[in-house]
Amino acid sequence: MAIIRLKEIQGMSSEDRKKKLMDLRVELSRMRTMIKAGGAVENPTKVREIRKTIAQILTVENEIKLKAEKDSAEVEKKPNKKAEKPEKPEQPEKKAKPKKKAATEETESQ
Repeated sequence: MAIIRLKEIQGMSSEDRKKKLMDLRVELSRMRTMIKAGGAVENPTKVREIRKTIAQILTVENEIKLKAEKDSAEVEKKPNKKAEKPEKPEQPEKKAKPKKKAATEETESQ
């Protein structure tokens, strides 16, 4: 059973997600310490659930962050849409390299 459902995570504010993330990380470190000390863990699969929930929270945070960056980039691009494209500077012509004569001289001398 999931600790928190994805819809609940998406419905939280950014501060609530950060707070929940800290709580889960603390709980995960406690459980790992208990396991290392050799203590009996009540529910060993809870470690996996905590890790999964942490990953979900981080994913939702990243998605929101990327969406905000994309939206701000689109707003910046709109006014520049009518501007003309700058011309590309001309590149100098490439000169052909001379062929190596060493290989042909060796075959002629033999």
